[in-house]
Amino acid sequence: MHPAQSGKPAGPRKREKQGRLAFWLLLPAGLAVFGVIIYPIFRTLIISFFQVNSALATDTPFVGVDNYVHVLGSASFWESMGRTLYFTLLSTALELAFGLIVAGLLNAKLRARWLFRAVVVIPWAIPTIVNAAMWKGIFSAQYGALNALLTQLGIIKEYQAWLGDPTTALNMVVLADVWKTTPLVAFFLLAGLTSIPAELYEAAKLDRARWPRIFRSVVLPMLVPSISIVLVLRTVEAFKVFDIIYAMTRGGPVNGTQTVAYYAYTTAFSDQNFGVGSALSYIIVVVILALSAIYLRLLRRSEMSLL
Repeated sequence: MHPAQSGKPAGPRKREKQGRLAFWLLLPAGLAVFGVIIYPIFRTLIISFFQVNSALATDTPFVGVDNYVHVLGSASFWESMGRTLYFTLLSTALELAFGLIVAGLLNAKLRARWLFRAVVVIPWAIPTIVNAAMWKGIFSAQYGALNALLTQLGIIKEYQAWLGDPTTALNMVVLADVWKTTPLVAFFLLAGLTSIPAELYEAAKLDRARWPRIFRSVVLPMLVPSISIVLVLRTVEAFKVFDIIYAMTRGGPVNGTQTVAYYAYTTAFSDQNFGVGSALSYIIVVVILALSAIYLRLLRRSEMSLL
């Protein structure tokens, strides 16, 4: 009879054999994690303290924190940081606002609610590169669907280069990101809405409270944990945005959509300045960790206020 079936604990030799088996089963995954994640992280940290101007460079003098000083003193870095903060704040705010509206519709007692939920998830299911290529075509100055629609409605007379102006291009990228990510935010908030007890709504109706007051006094306080989680996840993701920028604008025009992550990419791989690029990467990591710490502290405060 097996030791687990007999209720007797396994002997030392049996446990040792199980431990060896677990080690060999986990070893391939551990090597993959080390090779793909852990080693590059430490390697990038080391490179950030050296002057590495080529992938094949043999002369890589140690420069200490000079790369970090160079980054923090660069006007291009602070300009890209400003665009990143603008992108992060605007996209997160719009996704939260539209996500709340969509979540409310998904939570409503509609006949075809299951179909609505299936359709809503489609933008989020589309790969980011495909989404970016689709919106790049929509915003095209020659054959874009947006120009065709606006001219047919008489809103504009001539086709506009939506991705040809730095300010407009960044807003168009925000729109593409909001369209893709709003469903994810909506489903997070939907989970919070479905967890609100029906008794709270009934009590509010007995008090003859109107919907704005119900939302402000009942729904919004109960959604604070879900909203906090959404803010943490979306702020971090938006701050390190790269793929949609790369696919839609390549940081242009005139660096108008160059976020800090894309700036790090061009510095390291286009300019072949791997030392400064590595320093940029770690500055991004520090900023993301700081944002996460702030949000997590706010989340704990909101949870304590609900107790």
